Amino acid sequence: MEDKEVSVMNVVPLIDIMLVLLTIVLVTSTFIATGKIPLELPQAQSAQKIKDSTQEFIEIDANEVIHFQKKEVTVDEFEAEVKNFSPQTQMIIRADKKVSLDLFVTMMDILKVNGFQNVSLQAGSNVKRK
Repeated sequence: MEDKEVSVMNVVPLIDIMLVLLTIVLVTSTFIATGKIPLELPQAQSAQKIKDSTQEFIEIDANEVIHFQKKEVTVDEFEAEVKNFSPQTQMIIRADKKVSLDLFVTMMDILKVNGFQNVSLQAGSNVKRK
């Protein structure tokens, strides 16, 4: 018996791989384009605009993952990194409204122990109360 040469290449697996790669690129590029971690900020009627100055953002998402200096950090890593900043630096906490009070108090305590006096909590301003 003679073996026949295969003259046709099956491209279906190649198409599947390309679609997965395309999905990854689109999801990643959306995050990079916005440059922000998706947070649902608590709303407040007294929210004010933050004046431009030397400021650092501490972002805590709904899963209680802390983002500082554009990277994920643990509480201990945050405590170590915050010591590299001047106490005059304005620290702005952007926490999802689902974040536990315990984590928020821990973050505030770290800032207070390290001498930061200029700490703000960012909130949304379109409040509709009954």
